[in-house]
Formats: sequence, C-alpha cells, structure tokens
Amino acid sequence: MGISIDKIKNAARSYFVGSGQKFVFEKAKSIDFPMVKSVGLYIQIPFCKDLCPYCPYNRIKYDKKLAKEFLRAILVEIEKYNKLFGRLDVSSVYIGGGTPTNLIDELGVILEAIRDKFSVHGNICIETTPSDIDKSVVSKMKKYGISQVSIGVQSFQDKFLKAIGRKYEASKLPSVIDMVLSAGFDSVNVDLMFALPGQEIKDVIFDLKKAMDLKVEHITTYPLFTFPYSSVGKYLKIKKLKMPNVKVRRRMYKTIHDYFLADGFNRVSVWAFKKGGLLRYSSVTRDYYIGLGAGAASCLPGIFYFNTFSVSEYIESLTLGELPVAIKMNVGKSLARYYWLYWRLYDTYIPKVKLKEFFGSDDRKFLFLLKTGKMFKLFEENKENIYLTERGSFWVHLMQNYYFLDYVNKVWSIAMKDPWPERIKI
Repeated sequence: MGISIDKIKNAARSYFVGSGQKFVFEKAKSIDFPMVKSVGLYIQIPFCKDLCPYCPYNRIKYDKKLAKEFLRAILVEIEKYNKLFGRLDVSSVYIGGGTPTNLIDELGVILEAIRDKFSVHGNICIETTPSDIDKSVVSKMKKYGISQVSIGVQSFQDKFLKAIGRKYEASKLPSVIDMVLSAGFDSVNVDLMFALPGQEIKDVIFDLKKAMDLKVEHITTYPLFTFPYSSVGKYLKIKKLKMPNVKVRRRMYKTIHDYFLADGFNRVSVWAFKKGGLLRYSSVTRDYYIGLGAGAASCLPGIFYFNTFSVSEYIESLTLGELPVAIKMNVGKSLARYYWLYWRLYDTYIPKVKLKEFFGSDDRKFLFLLKTGKMFKLFEENKENIYLTERGSFWVHLMQNYYFLDYVNKVWSIAMKDPWPERIKI
C-alpha cells in the first residue's frame, strides 16, 4: 500500500513546524486580539453580476437591497475594529471579491469611513472585470483615491472566454484596457489564465503578445484552479475533462517566463511580471492584515481567522453589534516563520537580513531546505538575497496549486455550507 499525500504533508509539517502546532480551525467563541499598531486592510465585496463557474471565491449574485444592508454592516465592522485597536496605521488597502466595482458607489462610503477611523498611508488596490468598467467607474475609482487596478481579462480569445463563463467579447477588451491605462493609476495589472482546457502554447503566446501590444506593463498569469466545490470542479469530475498534465504545464510556464524576459519584463512573483519602474501590484504578500466583509480572512500575530462566509449571517451579526468572526486558528512562532517564508518564495526572493531575523543563523531545517533546493537548481544567491530560479518558481507554483490550495479547499468547502463551523481540520 502506498503512502498517501496527506501522510506526506503531515510528516513534512511535523518536521518543519513541530508537533505542537495544531492545524485546526475552531469555532471562534472568543478571541484575544493581539495589540498591533500597523496592518493592511482587506475588503471582501462578495457580489458579482455574473458568477463565473471557475471562480472559487466567496461570492453571490448581486442584489441591490442586500448590497445596502452589506454597506451598513461593514461600516459597523470598521467602527468595531477602531474601538478595539484605536487609530491604526494602515499600510495598504486591498479590495477584492467578488467584483468590488459592482458596489462602486458603496466603496466611496467604505473608504471614507476607513480614512475617518484609521490612518491610511499605503496604496489602495482593487480588482475588477472588463464587463464592469466604463468611464463612470474609472472616474469614481480615481476620485476615491484608488491607486492600483487589476483587470481580470483572462484571455483575448472568445473560445476561452466562453469556456470559463465570461460574458464579454474579446473585441471589447482593447478599448477597456486603454481606458484604464489612460486614467493615470500608479499601476494597472492584467490577469491572464493558462492551463485552460484545450489551450495550446500558441494560444498562451497569443494572449501575452496581445497584452504587450496594448502597452500593458504589469501582467499576472495563473492556471485554472479546479476546486471541487466550484462548478468547474464539478464539471471536470462529471465530464472527465482534464487539465493539461504537469509536463504541458511545465512547458507553458517556461514559455511564459522566457517570453516576458525577452520583452524586457522582470519577474516580481511566481506568476507576475512587470516592466520598467511601474509599481508592483500584489494581493497576497502583506504580513499582517485585517479582513472586512463576508468570508474575509485576517492574519494577526499569533492568530488567523475568518469571518462567516454567509452574507446574511455576516449582516445579522453586525446588526446585533457582534464581530462576524466564525473560525480561528492559533499560529505558533514556528508556523509564523514558515508562513513568512512561503510568501517570500511567492515573491521569488528571500532577503538574507530578514531571513536571519526570522530563522537565526543556524536553523538546520531551513539550511536543509536551501541545500536541497540548490542541489536541484531551484535556488541561486548573492550577498543580499536568495533567489528562486525559473525552475524553482515553477515548482513553487505547482506546490501552491496542489498543497496550499488543498488547505483553502478544505476550509472553503465547509465554510460555504456551514456559516458557523465547529471545527475544520486542514
């Protein structure tokens, strides 16, 4: 009998993190909030006008009445965090979803409340889709002080847009992208997908070239994620339609990497590339952050927790004056170190000064990782940093797809069905 993937994962976790760390989210009956002075803010807007079947994130069909109730609730949530922590320094604000621009007018009110209760010093970033962009939306984003925009284009080819349930035509994309690029944001990112069913390398190159021809200088490429609870995941199981195998994905990833570098782009994460001095766009590499909205996650020293995924339960909790936190997991110092390391690998480089702060100079477990990685040509280094090679970036991408996202799947699968789970083991 072979060794299961779960047993390998558990053994690796125990070796690096230690057996004392419990990988369990439990019902958040009470929380001892650590005192912090500076955090990022994440705003989860769970509304979409079109529910894309491949999307694994917490979202529901847009409803005008529910959106008004949601606005009232999130303003209460902001007020409650202000009472807990005082006037926090906010290093960045990231607005995700869902499709945040579905609530473009409400966002103006939310950001005004955040500035009223906290000191916002960093960038304000937002996700949106081509079908949600017009001159009015772009004007309001600028008015609200949003500085970085990511457009979920996914493909410039109608056959792939149709396959993933997008409701816009490829012919409309150039004018939409030009509208956002011309507005003067600090950076504009375009998301493109690869490893789509039936997609070939020539299709990937077509999309990359199209984005570059439109003068997009920040592009994120990521594979189709097939979570079991998404309709795409269910479809794949029923129809037995398979994603490209690892060898095909490997060729696609190297093609993407080499194509960008040949055109003067630099790699700024496992999936993202940018050109020139443009400000980097990233949604995930904040060390500590507080999540606002239904299903939003928060990461603070010693604790990781989620709000209830149910929009109606989220609204009801805050109407009753209670924070909508559903589940929590305590995070020990060892896990916190490897959590930090994971996101540095996502960035594709590890600053040696910071590494020494987190791990010390004689951490044998990390030295084993580094030595093994260099043996397989996953890492290279200079005096200041340890870098992932292109090969290393691919394997981090694959690890995220098959390892980290397995944790996400376990939490999401239960939290989407049960607003207040008793226990989720990951």
